[in-house]
Amino acid sequence: MGLGSASDPAIELVGIDKKFGAVHANKNINLTVAKGSIHGIIGENGAGKSTLMSILYGFYQADQGEIRISGRPATIRDSQAAIASGIGMVHQHFMLVENFTVLENVMLGAEGGQLLAKGTSSVRKELKRLEDDYGMEVDPDAVVEELPVGTQQRVEILKALYRGAEILILDEPTGVLTPPEADHLFKVLRVLRDQGKTIILITHKLREIMAITDTVSVMRRGEMVATRKTAETTVEELAELMVGRRVLLRVEKGDAAPGNVLLSVRNLTVKDSRGVVMVDDVSFDVRAGEIVGIAGVAGNGQSELLEAIAGIRKPSAGEVWIDGKPAAGIDPRRLRELGLAHIPEDRHHMGLVLKFEEYENAILGYHRDQRFGRGPMLDLDAIRKEAEEKIAKYDIRPPNSRLRTANFSGGNQQKIVVAREIERDPKLLLIGQPTRGVDIGAIEFIHKRIIDMRDAGKAVLLVSVELDEVRSLSDRILVMFAGKVVGEKSGDANEQALGLMMAGIAA
Repeated sequence: MGLGSASDPAIELVGIDKKFGAVHANKNINLTVAKGSIHGIIGENGAGKSTLMSILYGFYQADQGEIRISGRPATIRDSQAAIASGIGMVHQHFMLVENFTVLENVMLGAEGGQLLAKGTSSVRKELKRLEDDYGMEVDPDAVVEELPVGTQQRVEILKALYRGAEILILDEPTGVLTPPEADHLFKVLRVLRDQGKTIILITHKLREIMAITDTVSVMRRGEMVATRKTAETTVEELAELMVGRRVLLRVEKGDAAPGNVLLSVRNLTVKDSRGVVMVDDVSFDVRAGEIVGIAGVAGNGQSELLEAIAGIRKPSAGEVWIDGKPAAGIDPRRLRELGLAHIPEDRHHMGLVLKFEEYENAILGYHRDQRFGRGPMLDLDAIRKEAEEKIAKYDIRPPNSRLRTANFSGGNQQKIVVAREIERDPKLLLIGQPTRGVDIGAIEFIHKRIIDMRDAGKAVLLVSVELDEVRSLSDRILVMFAGKVVGEKSGDANEQALGLMMAGIAA
């Protein structure tokens, strides 16, 4: 086996095939990634992107096919073999020990011998060199759980570079980032590429593909259907290739017809576990038949506001009224009886029990409904029948109500939560980050469901870090900064004006 030459591709995947039981996740995949490039891989949730990258990183073994690294066949049986082959992976949900320092996380598993002090000194020097080379300054002695999400992601990248990665795989890297953090990540990726690293970017965000990649490959239902030079394609073409049909890239909605007030918030103040005020004397109304969006950079109180209204976090002052009934500090079960439904921001921690099968999550919080049984006994046939109806209506893939929820892709997990809450026909719908980690076809579907709720006379309160999403869906926009509502704009407000308000610069 000869050494690869500088002109060889960084990666070649030849005839990669993988099945999980009846699910054919990857079908005869062929992919070539040039050295020193940023190569995007896009596709709907469940298209097989993450499976393919998990094969490349050694989490799964292909049933058939060959991997070549720099022109040489490679056998990658586990992540250690991938690292030895110069491959690093930054996962969507970070693999860091939260109560360790940055330095401890970087050297974990690569301590360099029994004398930790010597290893620590060596790692500290190398970490400083990597930070200087790639413009990723991080305090090596900072505890990871105290760092912003964007900085934690930098630690993951530094950890991969410290282990000698020449090829970096990033799985939905901006799914948990604010827009400024995403912009900084793109700068880092460009520096890495310009210094000869190869980047594979898995994402569903077509704007990001157009902004950062050199080449993009499209997967659909387990197959690689197209590869394009980014400069020679369009968002519209990529969307159609992903979904297999033309996709509406804008939200179509008529004028709102607001009715009576269904949610009234007065002088609400919420503190976090440290006693810090996160929501500061906030007041607003949401009427039947309208969508009110809350815009703001993450960390300005939006999450705590939603949690207080949903009964998850107890307010320290103020009032909440749902359809004329007092609702502040009431537990979530009682709030559901008042007509509230809640799609939480973090589906993993608040929306789903990942170890449960799909049908169990499909009734989570509504399991006392008499349709699903009486007393302690549940009617499993009725529960599974309803779950299968939601699976069909919301195009949840794979269509298997007995599959563990952890085995669905992120977008399909989100559809499980959306289906569960919307199909209860609530008066008031609270939505946090409705399309976080969701592909373009599912985004179109979820947005249409939200508009349908409004048009059916429901009140909708929407929180999203995606400013385009807030502007597209909302009839009115409230802007939060430092825990306060600093202004209100119409849904068609200028992006620049909203951005200034979000930064606390102008009202």
